[in-house]
Amino acid sequence: MIVVMKERATEAQIAAVTERLEAYGFEVQPVIGARQTVLGAAGVQPDFDVRHIQVLDGVSNVVRVTSSYKYVGRSWQEEDTVIDIKGVRVGGDEVVMMAGPCSVESEEQLDAAAAAVAAEGATFLRGGAFKPRSSPYSFQGLGEEGLRLLRTVADRHDLRVITEVMTPSQVDLVGQYADVFQIGARNMQNFDLLRAVGRTETPVFLKRGLSATIKEWLMSAEYVMASGNPHVILCERGIRTFESSTRNTLDLSAVPVVKNRSHLPVFVDPSHAVGFRDKVVPLARAAVAVGADGLMVEVHPDPPRALSDGPQSLFFDQFSDMMRQLRLVAEAVGRPMRAAHETSV
Repeated sequence: MIVVMKERATEAQIAAVTERLEAYGFEVQPVIGARQTVLGAAGVQPDFDVRHIQVLDGVSNVVRVTSSYKYVGRSWQEEDTVIDIKGVRVGGDEVVMMAGPCSVESEEQLDAAAAAVAAEGATFLRGGAFKPRSSPYSFQGLGEEGLRLLRTVADRHDLRVITEVMTPSQVDLVGQYADVFQIGARNMQNFDLLRAVGRTETPVFLKRGLSATIKEWLMSAEYVMASGNPHVILCERGIRTFESSTRNTLDLSAVPVVKNRSHLPVFVDPSHAVGFRDKVVPLARAAVAVGADGLMVEVHPDPPRALSDGPQSLFFDQFSDMMRQLRLVAEAVGRPMRAAHETSV
C-alpha cells in the first residue's frame, strides 16, 4: 500500500500516519521528496480497509499495490532510481562500466587490470576476494587480503569497489572495504543474506539466479528494500537453459521487461552469460542497445593464466576496442558513456 501525503503535510501528521500504519501491522518506508512525502506500507493484509488511513489528517491519497514486489515496482516509485556512488550516478543517463578480474590473485595482477580499465573509462573495479566455485578444489579467493588489495588499488586509480559477499557473517567485513555489495547468482535467494545487506546503507548489486524467473529476481530485490536499503542494482547474467553452446543463455529481453516493471537500475554481465571472450563484445553491444544502465565485464592481464574464468576474461586490447564500440552504440541510442583517458594503457 502506498500513502501519498499532502504537499503541506506536517512532520507531526506524517509521524501520526506512520504510527497508525505500524499499529495495523505494516512495515513503513518513507520517501521524502522536496515537496511531498510518500509512505510505503508493506504487509500482506488483503482485507484491510484503506479508508482507515485515507481519513487521517495530512493524507492525500492511498493506493493499494497488488504486485508482490511493493518497493521494487513502479507503482511505488514512477521515476527511475539513480544511486550516487562516490560521484558516479548509477541509473542515470550515463552507461556505467564495472570491470576487472574474476578473482583477486595478487597486487600486481589487480593493479595492472585497474590501470587498464580506468584508462578506458571504467569507474568500478570488480574482483572476487571470496569465490563461490562449483568445485571445492578450485581457487576460493584470498579473503580479507583480497579485500584490502581491492580497496588499495581502487583508490590508487580513482575507482569504486564492487565485490561479492557470500554470507551474513561477512557483511560487516566486506562493508569495510566495498562501495557496493555483489550478491552472486547462487545467493539470489539466500534470504538471510538479503536481509543482512538490506540492513546496511551500502548499495547492493543483485545478480539474477541461474534458473530464476524475473518475478523471483524482483522479489529478492524486495527483500533488500523491505529491510530498509533502497540502493539496489539488478544484473542479468544469463540463465540456465537447454542450450549448451554457451555457458548460460543471456536473456536480453529481461532488460526492457524489468525496466518496465521496476524503477531500479539494470546491468548486464555478458562475461558470465556466454563464457567465451570472443562473444563478450557483441553481447555487450547488444546490452547497451537494449537499454542496460551499465555492464560488468571480466578483464585480466593474462587470461590464459587466470586462476578463475580465464576463457571469458578479455585481454586489455579487447577491452579497449570494446569500449570504443560501446561508445558508438551508446551515442546511437542517446546515452553518454565515459571517454577513455588521453593516456591509455
